[in-house]
Formats: sequence, C-alpha cells, structure tokens
Amino acid sequence: MPAEPTRTTQLADAAIAVLAEHGMRGLTHRAVDRTAGLPIGSTSYYARTRAALLELTMDRMVELDFASAGAEPSELAVPDIHAFGELVAGLLHSMLTTGRVRMLARYEFALEGTRRPELRAVYDRAGTRLREPTVRMLRAAGAPDPQRQARTLVAFCEGILFDSIAGVNRENPPELAELLAGIRELLHGMLHAD
Repeated sequence: MPAEPTRTTQLADAAIAVLAEHGMRGLTHRAVDRTAGLPIGSTSYYARTRAALLELTMDRMVELDFASAGAEPSELAVPDIHAFGELVAGLLHSMLTTGRVRMLARYEFALEGTRRPELRAVYDRAGTRLREPTVRMLRAAGAPDPQRQARTLVAFCEGILFDSIAGVNRENPPELAELLAGIRELLHGMLHAD
C-alpha cells in the first residue's frame, strides 16, 4: 500500500495542477488550497511567500522526474548505450503521458523565469540537477565531449517534448518505439556506437 503523501507533497502537486491549468497568474495560495481540497491558509502555513511556493513546486517537479527514471540523480546509471537509450526514451514517454501536466507547468515556470530573475534561478538550479546525470552517463558511455553532447541530447529531448505538448504535434505525440528510434539514432551519431 503506497504511503500517504505529506502535506507539502499534496500542496506541491496541487500547485503543479494550478500552473498547468491557469498559468503563473492563476497560481495563488488560495487556488492551491482549493485544488488540494484543504482549508484556506493551508498553503500559506507551509509556503509563506510566493517564492517559497514556487520553489516547493519546482522541487516537486524534479522529484517526479527522477521518480519517472526510477532513481535519484546520483544513482542513475546505465550498463550500456542501448540501456541509456531505453532510459531516455522511457523518460520522454513518461513526460508525454503521465507527466504531461507537469510539463505544462514547467513551461509556465520557464516562460515566467525569462521575466523574473528569482524564478530563473530556481528553474536553472532544477535544470542543473536534471542535466548532471546526463553528462555523467554520456561520459561513462565514452562520449568524446560529454558536456556539449549532453546539451545536444537535452535540447533534442526538450524539442520533442515541446512539439508534442504545446507544438504542432500536441494531438499526435510519438509512441515509445518512435522515441526510442530517435534517441538511438542520436546516440549512435554522438558515440559512433553500434
């Protein structure tokens, strides 16, 4: 039986839903309280300021991303390049299906971060936590320039995600097999692997 979510987890999940549905302007402490089904003032008790609420929300998004991968960042490892491709394709597929709301919320956060430096800092910290394992795994796979190649791989993934969630293919997102084929082609080109 799964553990009961903590109050902060419940609030962060509600904040993600509010962001995805109503955008950054709709994200208020009261809206999160309503969405979480909690008494007014509950969100303010755990996240006194809007900045604290946003940080709680971004931390939860990153936590959910790693839960999709089945491991914490320091534990992410793959035995070979084929397993790496499967991991990345599986993560993309998860983000396009069960993580779709989270991705919409992340886009809202990212766009607002272009106008507000304090949000940019929170978003960039989260992005670094997500990118570091990619550099490490590419290095382990023998990538000649893992920093640059991680940037390319992440950009490829983010392009697929945006195109499939907010872009022209939002009604026709790729299936897991198509994602895996694309990732394998990209990794093969990067690593000259079989």
